[in-house]
Amino acid sequence: MTLVVLCCLWVIAGTLVAMLPTRHQYAPGIFLLALAPVLIWMIGRDHGVIPAALAVLALLSMFRNPLRYFTRRLAGEKPEVPK
Repeated sequence: MTLVVLCCLWVIAGTLVAMLPTRHQYAPGIFLLALAPVLIWMIGRDHGVIPAALAVLALLSMFRNPLRYFTRRLAGEKPEVPK
């Protein structure tokens, strides 16, 4: 599969996960969050730094709450998980 197709599938999967109820978003969301750096690295390798930087900004925008949660967990806090 080409990189563009993989990225499109990732976006479609992210959209489908966003439509799930919050309690069912965690496992697929973590999988997508773990897969994103690999795709961004591949974008940077094939297309350059600017498209990769734009992908990082999009990732930070989409996953701002989970990233904020994991940052607080790493800092030793016990953030509340939405129900």
